[in-house]
Amino acid sequence: MVITISTILEELRKAVLEGDDDIAADLARKALEEGVKPSEIVNEGIAPGIEKAGELWKKNEYFHTDVILSAEAFRAAMEIVEPRFSPGDKKTIGKMIIGTVAGDMHNLGKIMVVATLRSAGFEVVNLGEDVSAATFIGKVKELKPDILGIGCYMTTTMSEMKTIISQLQNNGLRNSVKVMVGGVPITQEYADEIGADAWGKDAFDTVDKAKNLMGVE
Repeated sequence: MVITISTILEELRKAVLEGDDDIAADLARKALEEGVKPSEIVNEGIAPGIEKAGELWKKNEYFHTDVILSAEAFRAAMEIVEPRFSPGDKKTIGKMIIGTVAGDMHNLGKIMVVATLRSAGFEVVNLGEDVSAATFIGKVKELKPDILGIGCYMTTTMSEMKTIISQLQNNGLRNSVKVMVGGVPITQEYADEIGADAWGKDAFDTVDKAKNLMGVE
């Protein structure tokens, strides 16, 4: 049976949606071998898969684990495709640095956030977990992002967010970068209290609000 390019991309979309990371990576590789442009692979195969997962999440038809699996499949496929982009191929909405605060090693929620942001067209630099305030500040100085995303998943580490925003102010950086916060214990009220520009309720809400900060519909 002849497998067409459209079939490969459809199967890739399905693999990302269903969280089959090995299959997603194999199909992304197959598409490249067939001469499909990296941008087409992303726009017609990889991104629609994670976007559909987001739609199902909002309808309460997908749950936390389902979206985590989709995000992992998205990441696996993108790792195959991204090195093949030429400098002019990737159009980005903006640059975002993201990390989990010092003392907090949780990363599942951040995996979802990073995947959905990248699928939406953001350049995302993931600093990882247990990131010190000094590292956040240093990376803002070095990379000059449009948005700084700060994650926190424990009430005992929430104060780190306030510390980071204060240090941005003290270093004369606060007016040059938008700050988004998120994580299980974080609320809109807390975001307002510490002076953040936006609060992401979940990965998909984070994308919507990040776009708003960039002035993108």
